[in-house]
Amino acid sequence: MQNVQANTIDEYIAAFSPAIQKLLKQVRETIHKAAPKAEEKISYAMPTFYLHGNLVHFAAFKNHIGFYPAPQGIEEFKKELARYEGGKGSVQFPLDEPLPLTLISRIVKYRTLQNEAKAKEKEQTKAKKKK
Repeated sequence: MQNVQANTIDEYIAAFSPAIQKLLKQVRETIHKAAPKAEEKISYAMPTFYLHGNLVHFAAFKNHIGFYPAPQGIEEFKKELARYEGGKGSVQFPLDEPLPLTLISRIVKYRTLQNEAKAKEKEQTKAKKKK
């Protein structure tokens, strides 16, 4: 990842070459369509989508686009992600291959449901404590 000091996702994307910008814009658009209520921000120096907590992060590196849907997002889709390098909460999409945008969309929708359920559970717990 370049040492990008960005305050917005637009600034982050603008720091890269046109070819990388195109890929980052595709990821951003895919996430936005899958989670239209999510807010954009920079967190951990990476583009982040936030909905009742961090939803997903993504970033550009020398040889890949990193995608960070938290460990739950990786675990739920581990069979489809098996062909990619990655870690407990991350996956690397090589720059020389088409991005799996449909898979990214499915992961984001899954993470959205998780975060919304967690937020609802917190609300219910608060309501019970008030009674």
